[in-house]
Amino acid sequence: MGFKYLVILVSLQTVLCSRMVETTLPKNHAVLSIQSEDGDIIDCIDIYKQPAFDHPALRDHKIQMSPSQSQSPSHHVEMQPDASRGSPKTVTTQIWHKNGSCPKGTIPVRRAEGKHLPNYGRKRAVFSHHSSQANDSNGQHWLRHNYSLAILHTEGYAYIGGKADIKVFTPYVELDDEYSTSRVALKTGPYYDFEAMESGWQVNPTVYGDRQTRLFVYWTTDAAKETGCFDLTCPGFVQTSNEIALGAAIYPISDPNGLPYQIVIFIYKDPYTGNWWVEYGEQINIGYWPPEVFARLRVHAETVQWGGEVHSSRVGVSPHTATAMGSGQYPVFMAHNCGEVNRMRVLIGNVLKFPDWAFEYADEYRCYDVYYIHDYVFDPEFYYGGPGKSYGCP
Repeated sequence: MGFKYLVILVSLQTVLCSRMVETTLPKNHAVLSIQSEDGDIIDCIDIYKQPAFDHPALRDHKIQMSPSQSQSPSHHVEMQPDASRGSPKTVTTQIWHKNGSCPKGTIPVRRAEGKHLPNYGRKRAVFSHHSSQANDSNGQHWLRHNYSLAILHTEGYAYIGGKADIKVFTPYVELDDEYSTSRVALKTGPYYDFEAMESGWQVNPTVYGDRQTRLFVYWTTDAAKETGCFDLTCPGFVQTSNEIALGAAIYPISDPNGLPYQIVIFIYKDPYTGNWWVEYGEQINIGYWPPEVFARLRVHAETVQWGGEVHSSRVGVSPHTATAMGSGQYPVFMAHNCGEVNRMRVLIGNVLKFPDWAFEYADEYRCYDVYYIHDYVFDPEFYYGGPGKSYGCP
């Protein structure tokens, strides 16, 4: 009984501490400012003055500058090696690097000019009765209102990591309050009250003010009802890298009819500190979420997902949004011009492997479809995406 009350107390404390407004950084906190050719301003901020420490649970937090040695990727046992076929070029470059770099002891923070809206940097959480395979305990079909997913999903273990190679595109986003994203997501809890960590790329005009493809991280402790945000727009994520700016544009981008480019995302838990690290490009540890910002995810994740998400008030209705997912092309067998995820991996203990069981799922298969190849191939492949409103999507 005492343990039950302790868990409730910890969960309540986490939620209360997480209900933060957006973070704005005074320009005089910048050691150096870099003007990017794409219009961004990157401020190099003292690492100890970053937004994370505005979170009440992190006021006395001691920064872990790098993952514990035993948790580095070279110490993981790779159960299924890479396929031998040619793969897209891995991208770690960001456009702002053409004009400078941040010195050691600082982190690059994309300046958000004039963003003072209450929900800036957050997802919206509304639930509605729509047709879906996600059933609750009463057999009721549910779909998150305003969201459409096309994903590969696995569950059933205590996951402490998820990884993938994600091909990078710039999908069409029709309206400024809509977005399209492709990511790796680790989640725990029911669909209506889950905790989540995500990282990947997105086109999100509301957060970034344009339609460039940008690297992001995201977290929530209550299915985005009150907590969490993208990047550093609210306190919670502790950045350690002086090389990568969250929310900055990725360069170069795949052309559906030309050269393919991908990013590699790995979210994993440090066994000694409990911090959840985000590794980018198999080279750079961007930073981490401390376990203090979570309640249930401080232990492990229950599910891992790979694939795309579109946010719009015009999904599941007619007329449908024309915001695209992936490259905007429907997935076709072995057609590499659509949204694509390869080397899907989960971390269980010290073993990094393809999950024993996974299934593909699309909220609106006529608008954003999925194609999963897992038989008779060296390494499973997952394709997803679509144009949204089209001849097949009402």
